[in-house]
Amino acid sequence: MNNQATPRTGGGAGAPQAPWTANYQPGVPADIELPTESLVDMFERSVREGGAHPAMEFFGRRTSYSGLGEQVERAAEGLRRLGVGAGDRVALILPNCPQHVVAFYAVLRLGAVVVEHNPLYTANELQHQFEDHGARVAIAWNKTVPALQGFTGGVAPEAIVAVDLLREFPAVKRLALNLPVKKLRESRDALSAPAPGAMPWRELLATGRIDAAHPRPGVDDLAVIGYTSGTTGRPKGAMLSHFNLYANALQGEAWMHGAQQRQEVLYAVLPMFHAFGMTLYLTFGIKKQGLLVLFPKFDAELVLAAMKKSPATVFCAVPPIYERTALAAKEKGVSLRSCKYCISGAMNLPDHVVELWESVSGGLLVEGYGMTESSPVALGNPFRPSRRTGTIGVPFPSTLMLVADGGDPAREVAQGEPGELLIKGPQVFQGYWNNPEETAKTLADGGWLRTGDIVTVDTDGFTTIVDRAKELIITGGFNVSPSEVEAVLRQHGTVADAAVFGAPSERGGEMVVAAVQLAPGAELDQAALRAFCKGQLAGYKVPVRIVAIADMPRSMLGKILRKQVKEQLLPLP
Repeated sequence: MNNQATPRTGGGAGAPQAPWTANYQPGVPADIELPTESLVDMFERSVREGGAHPAMEFFGRRTSYSGLGEQVERAAEGLRRLGVGAGDRVALILPNCPQHVVAFYAVLRLGAVVVEHNPLYTANELQHQFEDHGARVAIAWNKTVPALQGFTGGVAPEAIVAVDLLREFPAVKRLALNLPVKKLRESRDALSAPAPGAMPWRELLATGRIDAAHPRPGVDDLAVIGYTSGTTGRPKGAMLSHFNLYANALQGEAWMHGAQQRQEVLYAVLPMFHAFGMTLYLTFGIKKQGLLVLFPKFDAELVLAAMKKSPATVFCAVPPIYERTALAAKEKGVSLRSCKYCISGAMNLPDHVVELWESVSGGLLVEGYGMTESSPVALGNPFRPSRRTGTIGVPFPSTLMLVADGGDPAREVAQGEPGELLIKGPQVFQGYWNNPEETAKTLADGGWLRTGDIVTVDTDGFTTIVDRAKELIITGGFNVSPSEVEAVLRQHGTVADAAVFGAPSERGGEMVVAAVQLAPGAELDQAALRAFCKGQLAGYKVPVRIVAIADMPRSMLGKILRKQVKEQLLPLP
């Protein structure tokens, strides 16, 4: 089952050393040794070597590497009995929790393909993705089970395994949540719900361990499909092989030079269904045999409480999380001095956040860059004082880049001139699931990944994003497709047309803004339109501001010119 479409060597393997490697932290190699085994092989080695060392911590309850390995073997056997085999897609719709880690490797153990989903998606959003990948088995947070059961058109999964987060709580905390106290009852209801008609997770693990002789995947097999928003509105499924994901974990290991086996504590505050969180925790973290401290959602109070028991050494996040954590730590007098490796990604990192975090932690906060199609990390600032705030750094080991004419990716632009960033390396994806046309648009000749981001590069290789060719909005680290939000707004009776764009947020990054052209006789009701959007879109996609305009700027072909709409309205009153 080899779905590989890009060269396995990629990057700088065997090529002359790139000039930007002079900026690497001492000890970081120009090239990594490319993986020759699957993620399953890597996982099983970590289980053997990790043994009694803690692998996961969830609200104070720990699971050892041996215990994690046993659960994976049991879950794999349960899935096998449900009919899952090599190449089958299995949907995961889970927040960060121990079951997510187990399910990820259980699916891979069978040679099957993990399809990650955001558990905050609406039924409509999830159905579109199921129509694309066709998974017949889903492992889902019990609060999302009703959405899966409500699919129409015959795409509902044949088997749903329901995960109850409360079952992984320490016994004392589970008992406390059952007390007749309103706040505790609200906390319990936010984490769990009945899921009739679905198989409970505990039953999946009750069938025994998988036979050790059962065939296992190879390094080139497809491992994960991760959905990424596109400018056409419908998300596309990026295919990532074991080779891609393992290579990116090795690149991250090289970049975090000095990180020790079984010594690192990684705070899983980024969702593992997101490419950044998946690679950071599920591959790099397991490779280092570290302790994953899991948070189902970011909560500064929970993070600071965990710091007292298991201080983080690896704390990677998005700027708003760094800011809120640092402010809360200053207020409560909690030390963040244990945080040695801090990388910000997914959105622009403001200077004031860097200054705040470094004043509290005493360490460096550096910015990196990636996308789902690059597994995801491709560039980063080095962990040394020569890092350059405001840039996305330099290419990772075994990664090459070039800056090309946006209209002709075969033509490089002159040094220092803006152009589209192209990336080549072992982490570059295999293409889009069932979408050869979009694959051809994104993968240029020679395996170069067209990022769609417009950058400038200085003589040392430090790269700065100056514009986004694709009109995606990045809010809270998540991508929002303007077309998708516009399509929902146009369904409302008061809206004749809509243009959606990103505007600067006071908290950093962007907020979703919608300009609407009202139907004749209609009046703008922001609350009603937002409520309407909430019924069909994940919360982070719902416009924060909705503004009425008399007429939409359009091209000669009638296409709405979002950039002109944005220029017309900004700055917002």
